[in-house]
Amino acid sequence: MDQEMLNALLLPLMFSMVGGTFVFLYRPEQRAQGLLILTLFQLVGAAGYAMKPTLELFALLCVHALTVLVLLTRHLQAPLPVAQPEQK
Repeated sequence: MDQEMLNALLLPLMFSMVGGTFVFLYRPEQRAQGLLILTLFQLVGAAGYAMKPTLELFALLCVHALTVLVLLTRHLQAPLPVAQPEQK
């Protein structure tokens, strides 16, 4: 079988989707860095697909790209978080 690249990229891409969603929802001050990391994972996946293209890996990359697109769009539409004043 020709599944080596899918096996090598499945867990990192799944982890990046879960971790990126967590950062997006619960750490708004780190959203920009999280989205950058998600984009870099997408590029790593695309490089893996260029080396060994399979339909399964393409489907995984499409799901990952959709996740990145949705989170990036939501980030660009959301207002900037306001720093809370210190309580004394």
